[in-house]
Amino acid sequence: MRTTYGSATVRLYHLSDSQEGGGVETLFYGSMDEALRIAAQQPQDIQDGLFLSTDNDVIAYLDLIDE
Repeated sequence: MRTTYGSATVRLYHLSDSQEGGGVETLFYGSMDEALRIAAQQPQDIQDGLFLSTDNDVIAYLDLIDE
């Protein structure tokens, strides 16, 4: 079951797909509401690689906002 309430603690991170093997960069750790606000402010090419991780799930940002 997805954790989707606004005050859920999440990690917002970006998975890059570089030629050197890519990497993970944490952008934010805190409430879902704040993470979604930060994610929405990112350029489209960054949004493509954004993921939110809760204590019981991981979901791509673009998949979450499409639900």
